[in-house]
Formats: sequence, structure tokens, C-alpha cells
Amino acid sequence: MTALPAAFVDRIRNQLGSEAEAFFHSYEEPRTYGLRLHPDKLVREGRTELLPELERQFGLKPIPWCPDGYYYDSEARPGRHPYHAAGLYYIQDPSAMIAAELLDPQPGDHVLDLAAAPGGKTTQIALKLRGQGLLVANEIHPSRAKILSENVERMGIGNTIVTNATPGQLASRWPMAFDRIMLDAPCSGEGMFRKEPDSMAEWSQESVSGCASRQRDILPDAAAMLKPGGRMVYATCTFNREENEETLAWFLDLHPDFRLVKVERLWPHLIEGEGHFAAVLEKLAPEGADDESLRTENAKIRRTRGELSRFASSKSASSSAWAAFKPFEAFMEDTLPGLRLPAGGEPLLFGEALYWYPGQAGSPFSASSLGGLKILRAGLHLGDNRKNRFEPSHALALYASVTMAVRSVDYRADAPEVSAYLRGEVLTADSPHKGWGLLTIDQLPLGWYKASEGQLKNHYPKGLRANR
Repeated sequence: MTALPAAFVDRIRNQLGSEAEAFFHSYEEPRTYGLRLHPDKLVREGRTELLPELERQFGLKPIPWCPDGYYYDSEARPGRHPYHAAGLYYIQDPSAMIAAELLDPQPGDHVLDLAAAPGGKTTQIALKLRGQGLLVANEIHPSRAKILSENVERMGIGNTIVTNATPGQLASRWPMAFDRIMLDAPCSGEGMFRKEPDSMAEWSQESVSGCASRQRDILPDAAAMLKPGGRMVYATCTFNREENEETLAWFLDLHPDFRLVKVERLWPHLIEGEGHFAAVLEKLAPEGADDESLRTENAKIRRTRGELSRFASSKSASSSAWAAFKPFEAFMEDTLPGLRLPAGGEPLLFGEALYWYPGQAGSPFSASSLGGLKILRAGLHLGDNRKNRFEPSHALALYASVTMAVRSVDYRADAPEVSAYLRGEVLTADSPHKGWGLLTIDQLPLGWYKASEGQLKNHYPKGLRANR
């Protein structure tokens, strides 16, 4: 391994004292690998017996701080397995899983993941919501926001809005609107040195100070969006105090309406993982304030900022979305009669693309609140209406269950047909049925096909197809 930066070594010696040598020795050990299971896919599809097979195939061992998290063997390639394409698990650094556990979102909560790419914490939070409530997952960098959106889709999540915005843009729309906020802050990445040795060349004390400055720019906007009584987790994958304890001390000094509840530091010489920092903050209610007065103030803020949006809650916009919803209802009756959409939502149109939007009219998250924001995913993408012909989305296939579908064709995960499907090839079928159906692996939806004359026309997205 490349030698650790000298300034980093000196600082760690000062920071850890007698523990420093054990810390440095951990960098001679192999890095750790982790994945997080999608428990609903195992339970809902009645495939809990797959877990022992996964344990055998990937050498899974439980991660102590995450009930759905597992270490896997370095020789295993779970990212190449069809189960990954089916959203059965998310590959994530074991240490990073602790932050969402500390956030502890509850079904029905409104949650923000402010710096969300590539999506590990987002998908972990979303699964804890159990399809209830709403999650806004934001990423300021467009290319990373696209990856975030793809991971939300792959994991079959239906109640998440993916935005590409600055923290300030979000704060102006949703003041005091969220029950939980995750701030996985941009940082100097000292916890990535073992995983990505090249990152050491980019590290410097100047980069540490620059990251701390950016964190102090972001934290006030995050604080403004949290409800009184709400919880925020501030997390980094770095070890220095400047970006962690000192940044929090600066924030708490300026925000007496917050209190520090808990701090967790995961060090690579003390646990199996690359290391992480996570702090739980709680926003206190102003003295003498009650929920109604806070909500009234929220409404005043929203009115004064104005809502410029093609989705403004006009009768024509709403009626056009509901009109576009009719072909989907016909598709659902024919193909997915067992489908249940997230409660409290409404249809929303982006051109031809039809979404089931999880926000509610009259709430801070009504469709009109999206005005001026770049939206990559507005909840569950149902499909596209093309000249009154509805074509289902890949997101809908991964959200659905085989028990909801009228037509499906199932293969074992190691069947050659599965690799052919993932390459985009047309498959032959013994079944005489016609129309849209779910192609599944061990009863887990992988994507759509359209059956006709003994063939299964491949509708796996072209952008996801790969040589296998």
C-alpha cells in the first residue's frame, strides 16, 4: 500500500496517542466489503430461504450495527450477480451503514437526504419507511444525481423524490418541513484511504479546511429544513476533528435551538470497516411555541416565496394527469391487478412520463413545491403514455411483486436465459400467453417482457444491458 501522507500520520499520532500504531497497522489489513439486503423482497416474495444460499455463495457475516447488513468475502462478486440487478441488495461500505441506523426514520416520516449520491443511505432510509411517508434524496452534482436515481429505481423504491439542487434551493421551499434529515457531508475522505489508495494523493490539510468550510455552508440550510423536535444525523467518512467535532461545536454555538444527542466514531482498528463519524442532533422547539403556530409560520413562508411551477395545483394540470392515469389503470387491471400504490399520492406528468407522486396537495410537499427544481425522479415512475398506449417503466417492474402479476416467467438465477435477458436478447417461451409480463429470477422481478407468438420481447432498459 502507498505510504500514508506524512501530515496525516502526524495528526493521527496527536489525535490517538497510544492507539495510533494500531490504527496504522489496520491499513496493512485487507479492506472490508459489505452489502445490505432488501428484507421486503425476501419476505414479500416468500423467498426467505434464499438467505442461507446467499450466505453460502457470498460468505455473508452479520454487521453488528445494521440488522440488514452483511460482510461478504473479497473474492465474491455480488455486483455481477442477477440478484443485484433485481434489487435484492445494495453494496455499501459496512461503516457507512451506521448513519441511517442512528437517524432511525419511522414509517410515515418526511425525510431529507441532503447529499445523497450514490444512494446507500437513501435506500437504507427508504426501506425503513416501509413505503409510508416521503423521502427527498438530493445531489448537487448532475452526474452523481443520475446514479442516485438509478439506484433508487433498482431497489424498487416508490416514495422517493430525487432532486438535483443546492441546499439553499431546497431550504427556500421546505422550511421546517422534515422529521428527519441525513447530512452525509462532503469531506476529505480519510476513511477511503484503504478502499481507494489513490485518494491519498488528493488529501492535504488545505483540503481538510476546505471541506470544513463547505460543511459550515451546508449545515445552516439543513437546520432550517428540520422540524422542531426533529432529528438530524451529521456524518462523514473522515477522521479529523476539524470536519467533525469542531464543525459541530461551531454549529451548536450558532444554533442554541439544537442539542447534541449522540456521537459514534467507527475506527478501522477497532471494528471491521473503513471508519465513519456520525452525530445525532435534535432540534428543540422555541420556548412557548406549539405545533400550530409553527405550521402557520411555515405557511406564511411558503406563500411569500411564491410557487412558480408548471405543476401548480391548477384544475387543468390535475385533470391532465388524471386523464393520463386512465391508460395506466387499464394496464394495471390487465397486468398487475394486485398492485398497491403508496397511499396519499397523486399522478404527476413530466411530458410523456407518468409518476405516482408521494406528496399530498395542501402539504409542504404538494406538487407545486417542485417549481424551479430539477427533478430526476418524482416518486414512482409508472411508465410512459405514447399516443394513448401505456408502456410500463422498469421502476414499476422492480417495485412490483410476482404475486401482483397476471403473467410472469420465472428462471433460476443461474439459468442462461437470465444472462441473455440482461444482454437484451429476445427469449423463446413455452407459455402461450400474450402481453406484458414480469420476468423473474427465483420469483424476484428483474424486468418486463412482452409475449407474442412464442417469444418474449425484451424490455430490459438498453442503458442497463451488459455483456455477461
